[in-house]
Amino acid sequence: MLSALDSVSTLGVLVVDDEADVRELLVEYFKTKNFDVSSASDGRAAQAAIQREPSRYGLVLTDLQLPGLDGLGVLRTVKQANPSAYVVIITGYASLDSAIQAVRLGAYDYLTKPFSLGQIDVVLQRVRDRLALEAENRRLTRQVSRRDGLDSRAPVLARLD
Repeated sequence: MLSALDSVSTLGVLVVDDEADVRELLVEYFKTKNFDVSSASDGRAAQAAIQREPSRYGLVLTDLQLPGLDGLGVLRTVKQANPSAYVVIITGYASLDSAIQAVRLGAYDYLTKPFSLGQIDVVLQRVRDRLALEAENRRLTRQVSRRDGLDSRAPVLARLD
């Protein structure tokens, strides 16, 4: 069984940025960490990739300002296709309004350019911690359900009657 520490590197990564140098830097970074990584240079290409293989991408890093479809459009597409995916918005044009809108739409994080790869490491550690918490929650739910003879798939409120 994979631990949460191992499972983060099994997430497929999609890097979306119209700046070739940023896109290539991030692709190489994820390759060195043994991620299955793909890239797109605009929002429409990202949207097509996500719709073609919705469960492939568990982590998407997208620029906010993109040709064709902006980063918020990419975020919407990801969340519709795979609600459990982690989406990180990266932008050189940060504003409080765009950050609030991104979070409301389900962004996991919001980074401003220029960013360091150390910041990406922090995001990965947070994702790793979250996956570990979710795995522990599922384990404990199964344990309690077995102990109490409850079906863990039954709605929580129905079990409270």
